[in-house]
Amino acid sequence: MGARLLVDATLLSLIEARKPRFFEGLSPSDIATILVPATKRTFPANKVITDEGRAANRLFLVLHGRARGFCVTSQGQKITVLWFAPGEIFGGAAFLFKPVEYLLSTEAIDNTTALEWGRAAIRSLGERFPRLHDNGGLIAYDYLVGYSQRLVAATCKTAPQRLAEMLVNHANEIGRRGPDGIEIEMTNEELAEEASITIYTTSRLMSKWALEGIIVKGRGKVVVLSLAALSSLAGTLCGV
Repeated sequence: MGARLLVDATLLSLIEARKPRFFEGLSPSDIATILVPATKRTFPANKVITDEGRAANRLFLVLHGRARGFCVTSQGQKITVLWFAPGEIFGGAAFLFKPVEYLLSTEAIDNTTALEWGRAAIRSLGERFPRLHDNGGLIAYDYLVGYSQRLVAATCKTAPQRLAEMLVNHANEIGRRGPDGIEIEMTNEELAEEASITIYTTSRLMSKWALEGIIVKGRGKVVVLSLAALSSLAGTLCGV
């Protein structure tokens, strides 16, 4: 279900706290104008929001919760490609001048609240506020950089380095800071998949790092106790 947005001080304060990259360089009054045609949507955990191969006609900005972008293999396996924390956008293909299809499906990981713009509305806002186009392009560039690093790491880095690097990235991007450390909600299967290593190797390394006091592994989550130690384990990219 969705509801047309009433822009008020509370929402603007939330947007300011989230610091969306999509709104960088825009004034509060510009942001308030951009928010007017948005619809506030709520999605339960595991709800698929956009479908790979369908017309890209909606753009979303996460306010609460988390979502992930994934593709499905011919064997039916879900491969996670991107994670979207509060303040991040997904469905950015709706912003392009040429109608295209979504490259990925997106699903809510937790109960998630997001703002939604239709293609016509966000395209019109992009013409009125060119900075939106600039920000969207930079976000797409960052996604490409992340994919490139992941691809190179799969070739040049060891299994422990890849897993450590992936945990560092997720701690910084989607981790939740708590009294004991940075919590990342991911299963061993998801960790293994993203690091391109086996579940056995993932479990062995996580157990080792838990004994060393670097992480705490719980059911479906990891708490990073020492980001510095993980960063050290990740090493440098291909010796650079």
